Amino acid sequence: MIVGKVVGNLVSTKKNSKMIGCKFMRIELTDNTYIIAVDQIGAGVGDEVIVTQGHNAIYAMNTDVPLPIDAVIIGIID
Repeated sequence: MIVGKVVGNLVSTKKNSKMIGCKFMRIELTDNTYIIAVDQIGAGVGDEVIVTQGHNAIYAMNTDVPLPIDAVIIGIID
């Protein structure tokens, strides 16, 4: 797991059909790099978040069909 800050959202009009309904957020990491993560918990711009990556991200989505994702927001830091 890693910590980052939501700095924006992304809109994709064309995407993999399995990804319809997914909310994409741009996350700034502590080393000033960026990743894109799927948000299923309602994070917003300015929130500090916990992100899981890799194979664990697929499990975090809790779907019957594996999704082509690499990062998911799994928590908002208070």
